[in-house]
Amino acid sequence: MGAEKSLEAMLPLVYDELRMVAARYMSREREGHTLQPTALVHEAFLELQKQYAVDFSNRAQFVGVAARLMRRVLLHHAEARGAEKRGGPAAVLSLDTAIDGLEAQAAVPFADLHEALERLAVMDPRQAQVVELRCFGGLTIEETAEAMELSVATVKREWQVARLWLKRELGGG
Repeated sequence: MGAEKSLEAMLPLVYDELRMVAARYMSREREGHTLQPTALVHEAFLELQKQYAVDFSNRAQFVGVAARLMRRVLLHHAEARGAEKRGGPAAVLSLDTAIDGLEAQAAVPFADLHEALERLAVMDPRQAQVVELRCFGGLTIEETAEAMELSVATVKREWQVARLWLKRELGGG
């Protein structure tokens, strides 16, 4: 019951921020996408209610988990659309957009980025979480450090290594 209250108490405090994260996600999607940022936030919140019996200790942690769920909602939506339209175009992101600071401008299918993050999570869960919070949650280095209860220097290091690994994995170097 406490986790449910925590979730409901946190949502109004971060709703606008989640809408910005959702809008950032949706800006990377194809024209005429059937999901809107508000719907994406609401779907992620429903998933949060179903899956997470956690008391969120801070805003950054809540936004990070919600961002992860929004990414999953979009992935499932893209997979469903691909199943509907075999051979249809996959959702594509530029590496530059997905991973801030990379020199590569190559387009990366959303599903490929998701799979690369899943592989990174197996190898190094902490680096994968840093990428997720930074890229998909829109958190700063400092906010990521706070959410993960790590030092700023550690997050910077993990961010740097994870970016290089993803760049290599996704064909950007």
